[in-house]
Amino acid sequence: MLFMSDTVAEGSRPGTDLETPVLARLSALDRLLPVWIIAAMAVGLLLGRLVPGLDSGLSAVEVGHVSLPIAIGLLLMMYPVLAKVRYSELGRVTGDRRLLIPSLLLNWLIGPALMFALAWLLLPDLPEYRTGLIIVGLARCIAMVLIWNDLSRGDREAAAVLVAINSVFQIVAFGALGWFYLQVLPRWLGLSTTSAHFSVRAIVLSVLVFLGIPLVAGYLTRTFGERTRGRAWYEGRLLPTIGPIALYGLLFTIVMLFALQGEAITSRPLDVVRIALPLLAYFFLMFGGSFLLGMRLHVGYAKTATLAFTAAGNNFELAIAVAIGTFGVTSGQALAGVVGPLIEVPVLVALVYVALWAARRFFSGDPTVPDTVGSAR
Repeated sequence: MLFMSDTVAEGSRPGTDLETPVLARLSALDRLLPVWIIAAMAVGLLLGRLVPGLDSGLSAVEVGHVSLPIAIGLLLMMYPVLAKVRYSELGRVTGDRRLLIPSLLLNWLIGPALMFALAWLLLPDLPEYRTGLIIVGLARCIAMVLIWNDLSRGDREAAAVLVAINSVFQIVAFGALGWFYLQVLPRWLGLSTTSAHFSVRAIVLSVLVFLGIPLVAGYLTRTFGERTRGRAWYEGRLLPTIGPIALYGLLFTIVMLFALQGEAITSRPLDVVRIALPLLAYFFLMFGGSFLLGMRLHVGYAKTATLAFTAAGNNFELAIAVAIGTFGVTSGQALAGVVGPLIEVPVLVALVYVALWAARRFFSGDPTVPDTVGSAR
């Protein structure tokens, strides 16, 4: 997930006074994020009810099989957070095999497989939502994890490098993994496969457009910004200025999506609850399992927290883009992605408290443990 605004400037570590509650270390804009998301959903539902012909109007111009307004919203929320990544620091963590290899396995083997299992276990009778959640499981978190990592006092540079690797890896592997989990693996297990309208090409195109474009833009922004004005100006002035654009893009996209999903949501609210259940199970299992793995590997608290948060988060924006491009804006697959942000934000805030509590309880004598963890109480 990746729509935090300017809470964390990469040049300095926020919240060094851990007696300050976690939520107090978020900006007012970010602290009320679930409220803004609920408000955007409500506005979207009202627009869908009050504006006739909205569907055809939004679909008049398309980019990569996605209506132009929604495409703009998706690109706006992807770009600012990708501009935060320190691409020049890949080398330090790529040499740390004890962190890199487990992270790759958790993100690209365990995570997708777990979401596949939960989706089939809890949504066997809802194929569209099940497919949407499987797509969510393939979309690894590529930026917002930096926020949770900093609040938990994880290794910021390691997190930034893992985010950059995930960004590149999604472009390379997302399409192949989508084909495997939606067609090949179900066929091997004797389960139903995705509709014949499923297109691997559409997923690859969506990834290239909605991840590739903002990734290149973010890289170029950082490269030229640091080269011309320096890192201090770039991270202290520019990033806080462009950061809120990601939140505005997310909220705009949710308004548009819910305007088109209004009938499905109001007529089947229990389906929305059912979508939330596998998401909750996924977050807690991925975080808990990854944290325990970091402890067993003895990589220290900071890297353990980084490993857990990078494994637990998902890139719902990319999942929404892929679902829209492949199945349409009014599809159940798109709705499954839309439900994600409302669930992820409060859950991962709670897991920040869990990580800080675990730092005191299980990492005695570790030099990477924060001096005080009062905020976890």
